[in-house]
Amino acid sequence: MIENTFTTPKFEEPINPSQMSDKIVIPLESVDLDSISLVGGKSASLGEMIVNLSKLGVAVPGGFAVTTNAYFDFIKKSGLEPFIKNQLATIDFNDLITLRRAGQKIRQAISSTRFPQELSKEIIDSYLELSKKYNQEQTDVAVRSSATAEDLPDASFAGQQETYLNVRGPAALIDAVRNCFASLFTDRGISYRKSLGYDSLDVGLSVVVQKMVRSDLGTSGVAFSLDTESGFKDVVVINGTYGLGEMVVQGAVSPDEFIVFKPLIESGFTPIIEKKLGVKDKMMVYGESSDERTKIIRVEKRLQQQFCLNDKQILQLADWVQKIEHYYSEKKGKWCPMDTEWAVDGETQELYIVQARPETVHSQKDSQRIITYELDNSEHKKPIIKGIAVGDKIASGEVNILFSLDNRLIKGNGFKEGDILVTDMTDPDWEPIMKIASAIVTNKGGRTCHAAIVAREMGIPAIVGCGNATERLANGQLITISCAEGSEGHVYDGKIPFKEEQVDLSKLPAIKTNLMFNVGSPGLAFQFSQLPNKGVGLAREEFIINNYIKVHPLALLQHQTLKDHQLSSTIKELIRGHENEAAYFVNQLAYGIGKIASAFYPEAVIVRFSDFKSNEYRNLLGGKYFEPEEENPMIGWRGASRYYAPQYKPAFELECKAILKVRKEMGLKNVIVMIPFCRTVEELKQVLETMNEFGLRRGDDGLKVFLMAELPSNILMAEEFASYIDGFSIGSNDLTQLTLGLDRDSSLVASIYNEQNPAVLRLIEQLIKTSKKANVKVGICGQGPSDFPEFTKFLVEQGIDSISVTPDAVIKTIMAIHEAEK
Repeated sequence: MIENTFTTPKFEEPINPSQMSDKIVIPLESVDLDSISLVGGKSASLGEMIVNLSKLGVAVPGGFAVTTNAYFDFIKKSGLEPFIKNQLATIDFNDLITLRRAGQKIRQAISSTRFPQELSKEIIDSYLELSKKYNQEQTDVAVRSSATAEDLPDASFAGQQETYLNVRGPAALIDAVRNCFASLFTDRGISYRKSLGYDSLDVGLSVVVQKMVRSDLGTSGVAFSLDTESGFKDVVVINGTYGLGEMVVQGAVSPDEFIVFKPLIESGFTPIIEKKLGVKDKMMVYGESSDERTKIIRVEKRLQQQFCLNDKQILQLADWVQKIEHYYSEKKGKWCPMDTEWAVDGETQELYIVQARPETVHSQKDSQRIITYELDNSEHKKPIIKGIAVGDKIASGEVNILFSLDNRLIKGNGFKEGDILVTDMTDPDWEPIMKIASAIVTNKGGRTCHAAIVAREMGIPAIVGCGNATERLANGQLITISCAEGSEGHVYDGKIPFKEEQVDLSKLPAIKTNLMFNVGSPGLAFQFSQLPNKGVGLAREEFIINNYIKVHPLALLQHQTLKDHQLSSTIKELIRGHENEAAYFVNQLAYGIGKIASAFYPEAVIVRFSDFKSNEYRNLLGGKYFEPEEENPMIGWRGASRYYAPQYKPAFELECKAILKVRKEMGLKNVIVMIPFCRTVEELKQVLETMNEFGLRRGDDGLKVFLMAELPSNILMAEEFASYIDGFSIGSNDLTQLTLGLDRDSSLVASIYNEQNPAVLRLIEQLIKTSKKANVKVGICGQGPSDFPEFTKFLVEQGIDSISVTPDAVIKTIMAIHEAEK
């Protein structure tokens, strides 16, 4: 898709695989996935990519592997094996102090042991040869551990051993290799292998010596070939920051995040369906001496407010990640999602893949079994802290705040099983503690930081990037953390009950009527799309505007004329990373719609234009300056009547531009638009004319326009309305209140409100008949089918084309439809 000029350096005489078994050092291009026992998972994967994926344009820096032969020779010739065995035998894995004591003794023994001369000579010779390939006397290299049990499809040992960056010169290289050997016995490494049944003495360690990419002058990060929370297969999720990528992995910064829709990467469109600006206030760069290989510096304000990758780089990286996934999946004969690390060289602006390993959480799950979690927040508690949700589970427990792992353990103020770990950020040393936690909450980090990765592997919920969790929470405080409410995680005070439900999708009956979903939150779209469905019958713009944009559109466009300095200051902060206020609204709305549309692609996704009432619009930031105070907003200035009105028309233009961005730039032409609360045929014509004015024309690129049938006039004049639209969607909530002449928000007449009232049913029956006669589609997206199986039965018997329900009602609705279709 994008031209790549990179050429991986080649050693002059590649080694025949049959001759590698006794080698100490092997060029990366001479190893592949069959070499894991000799060079470990990381080295094997790099070699596989250099040999096979470079043909597809994927650039991987050259280097060599110090084989497990070197490691085992070092351990045996130094006489360390009996010592290590004895120290491992002293560990009580229920007592973290014994683990730390034994691990420290083993590491110290290895680090202080002299490296055999014959081993060091081969490593140094290979290093000098590598330097020559890059026309340097002594090149900078990354020295990475590569364990033989690492990066396997059933277990990820990512981060269990050490990496040393910006290593230069023979002496520094040998020290780094020896320290990598020692890091096989980190506390977390010993504990993790024990939990998965690996004997530490049987696990060998190879070391990758790889040419450093000057990402300290550029950008770097990680990329997954699936959505890390839901396991949705059709996206690439990219996290990135300035400088060396350790800051992302450590969770020291909240990275920029980009999501790309894989099926359209090579389509000529720009299928970037989400861009989130992180908090990149610091970066890791090369140090200035051998004693300080790396250092952390501040990022200038201007760069903090920009995305670390441009669209071309995002698409190139997504394309490479997809190619890597395809290659590994074909080689293994099954779907193999990948976890990659990438870097952009700041000197050449070239993109490189520096690591790739199989993803080990969602690839192991049974896709036919869905487990859902629902919080019983009947008291409507407000969250006390928010952050990025990791996973979709819920947990309660007592807060245990840890700043220093050593201090809390030494003082005897231990961490109890079931406590909720609250900390600034975690690193691999914390894993023995994390293993017994019921949940994790951190101040820093993004979806691909260490805490998030480990939480997913251990199957516990986590909320990362909260900002000030260690200040807002207190030791011993009972809290509930919920990751079941979308991409934003919530921390609640006290213990809140929740329910867990497991469904075997393979046992659900087949149905003929199209079952669609009502979706508000883009953050849940990937998860919902894995349930049986035929698309989205109702995607509400209001949720996206309220939660993603958070400000009245007219306030965005006109705030500078209002002389409200606080409002202007807030808006200035909101639009960071966007060209201007209008672009912010268009982009954020497009990303929300795009995420839903991609989740259900290629099935239809019906997006309803905004349908806030004036009192709801007033609640948005700046809304008080633009909204009237109406006696009855439910039947006032809402829906279609706004779109062509001079005072709201500039805001509607932004909505139209967002739809155009989704369909024409992202390429998601499965999006259908729907006009709500349209009172007359003349009003429908005015809305269509206004849409045309803003470039959104029915029929262009297959664009379909639906109409909400929620007023009696829509049904009584259905034949006339049908001449200008492609389908109706029955809004049973408003249709019921307007047919029966009651306010559905009033408790005084709540007993009369009934969507199955004969008058309402008669209107629905009439609409279905008229729609079929006019050859336009008709569905329903009200709450009725979700709540009443008998209502579903009525709709099926009338021959409705589709029924759209909330995802939590999918199982009972499928069963109701199945019964009605018998």
